[in-house]
Amino acid sequence: MKLPNALIAALALTFASAMPAAAKDADARLVLVTLDGLSWQELFRGADPGRAADKALVEDLPAIRRDFVDVPDRALALTPFLHNVVAKQGVLLGDRDHGSCAAVTNDQWFSYPGYNEILTGRVDPAIDSNEHGPNKNVTVLEWLNGRPGFQGKVRAVTSWNVFSDILSVGRSKLPVNAGWAAPAPRTAMEKTLGRLQDQTPRRWAGVRFDVFTHGYALESLKHDKPRVLYVSYGETDDFAHDGRYDQTLIAARRTDGFLAELWSTLQADPAYAGKTTMIITTDHGRANDTKPDGWKSHGKPQWADSNQSWIAAIGPGIKAGAKVTGGCAGANQVAATGLQALGLDWKDFDPQAGAPLPIFRAGN
Repeated sequence: MKLPNALIAALALTFASAMPAAAKDADARLVLVTLDGLSWQELFRGADPGRAADKALVEDLPAIRRDFVDVPDRALALTPFLHNVVAKQGVLLGDRDHGSCAAVTNDQWFSYPGYNEILTGRVDPAIDSNEHGPNKNVTVLEWLNGRPGFQGKVRAVTSWNVFSDILSVGRSKLPVNAGWAAPAPRTAMEKTLGRLQDQTPRRWAGVRFDVFTHGYALESLKHDKPRVLYVSYGETDDFAHDGRYDQTLIAARRTDGFLAELWSTLQADPAYAGKTTMIITTDHGRANDTKPDGWKSHGKPQWADSNQSWIAAIGPGIKAGAKVTGGCAGANQVAATGLQALGLDWKDFDPQAGAPLPIFRAGN
């Protein structure tokens, strides 16, 4: 008799909770996801009514108003999975309107330094350009890929092609599927994704549309069964740079749907259900409204407050509703948080990295 997927997921979660700690650690999994440049303001406040009514920023004013402004809860309308599931079953940090704080700790406030900080747990002052080239720093993904139990079980799928440098593929030898350069297909679905990607018009030379990144990420979960998967979506930043507020909102809701599908896929697979932590964050924020069209931009010093970010986590060891007190949660804490979720000592990776966020249940 074939059991329904929901029952399989529930049984897997029950068995996982009954497993000894050492066994759970040996089988723990991690999915790290970044949404490029999605501001905490949009995440926690929803669509800005003024921008959503600006004909210079929005093509279909009635549709955007209907879907994102004239709604009971603007934040919930924009990112329902993050608010309905992650915030309730896990943690969602960075709502400055209600006393929560998250920020990058580097002083650049743009992508390459932000991703280096997230993935290494440290700030590198030498990284001051997105054209920095291959990263000399060892990321947590590279380090994990060299450890027993993780070798060959770490994958990265990203919309931005610069991740080939950020993850230093020439040295790390990590399997990185980045940008428009589709890898050689291994499955029928990858063949279809590659063909569609090749036939799709390109809006940005170095950033592919997130739908392809998402498709490859799902296929990696199904085909590779990695213990650690990193997924980076890019449209929430690039449409904002283009000044398309309507498409920025649509991209945020679409990407939230991608997160929901990732989570449901994990919960429906016995290899992942009850064993997987998902951490979600962003590489930087966006400028405040003291400058006209500041929302389009980020970077220090001219774009104030674009260091402000947010961090979310959900999984078997995460304490629902956990708070971070005494200061901001830092992007430099994400790497160690992921390692703790895997049952590893983060100091073995780098004792100088940011410490794990205090978001775990007792005993984890």
